[in-house]
Amino acid sequence: MDVKAFFDSMLLMLVLFNPLLMSVYLHDVMASLDSRTFINVISRAFLISAAAFAFFAWAGERFFVDVIQVRFAAFLIFGGLVFFVIAVRYIVFGAQMLGELRGDATHLSGSIAMPFMIGPGTVSASVLVGLKLPVGFAWLAIAVSLIISCLLLIAVKFLFNYVKLRNEQLLQRYLEAIGRASALIIGTIAVDMILKGIDLWRPLN
Repeated sequence: MDVKAFFDSMLLMLVLFNPLLMSVYLHDVMASLDSRTFINVISRAFLISAAAFAFFAWAGERFFVDVIQVRFAAFLIFGGLVFFVIAVRYIVFGAQMLGELRGDATHLSGSIAMPFMIGPGTVSASVLVGLKLPVGFAWLAIAVSLIISCLLLIAVKFLFNYVKLRNEQLLQRYLEAIGRASALIIGTIAVDMILKGIDLWRPLN
C-alpha cells in the first residue's frame, strides 16, 4: 500500500467533510438538541454516510459506466461544480445558505446526511479514494476521516454548550469566520475536481 496515498485520501475526505463548516451548518441543531440526542443523531448520519462511501469506493467507476452508463468524468465535473457553488454561496451569504440545504428535518439524521455529507463532491472523492487504494485500505481511510470528523463535531457541540450562555455571539462570529475561510479551501478542491474530470474526459496523452 502507498502510505502517502492513504494519508492523502484520508485528508481529502476530512477536508471535504470539514467539521468546522459543518458546525456552522448544524448550529441550530446544536442549539435545539441536548448532548445525548445530538450525539445519537450525528452518529447515525455518519453511519449512513459511511455506508454510502464504502459502496462507491468499492464499486468505483464500474457503477457509473456499467449501471448508470455514464462516464465517471461527467460525475466528477458535476460534483466539483456542486461543491464550487456551495463554497461560493457560503462565502457570499454565510451560514444561512447552509441551513436552507438541510430542508425538512422530519428524519433528522437523513436530512443531515443529505445533501451536505453525501453529495456529488464527497461521492466523487470516495470513488477517487477507491481508485488510489486497495478496497480495504480505502474503507479504512474513509472510516478514519469520518470518525475524526464526528468526534470534532461532537467536541464543538460541547464547546457550544459551555460558552453559549456566556458569549454565544462571539462563538458564532468565530465559527462564521472559520467557515468562510474553509469555504475557500473547498472551492479550491472543487476546481481541482473539475480539472481532474476534464483530464479523464480529454487526456493530454
